[in-house]
Amino acid sequence: MSLSLKSFVQNSKLLSGLVKPLASAYANTAGYRQIGLKYDDLVSEESELVQEALRRLEIADPRAAYDRAYRIRVAQQCSLTHTLLPKEQWVKPEEDNRYLQPYIDQVAAERAEREAFDNIKVTPRH
Repeated sequence: MSLSLKSFVQNSKLLSGLVKPLASAYANTAGYRQIGLKYDDLVSEESELVQEALRRLEIADPRAAYDRAYRIRVAQQCSLTHTLLPKEQWVKPEEDNRYLQPYIDQVAAERAEREAFDNIKVTPRH
């Protein structure tokens, strides 16, 4: 049974206790929350995988897709004017949820399944 590093750290109280404060500090110093962005807003839209995930998000939850576009426009305006949002408009850590990642994971799993199915080798019986 292979265990990913992420699940290993999450299952270990000691490692989780060490890594969570570091991850939180990194997210705070990255600055994306101060301009109104969530973590999934930073995902590059250039890959077909992410484009399909965004299409599914728009079908499943049009409000979330609209909110994403709005947050990105606000962040672009902040970047243009070299300002941060007022502190009460910053994205709080508890609001910074992974709304797009489930769709990305779903599309990636479907593509991996399709790839495996397309590459099945059939051997003839003699």
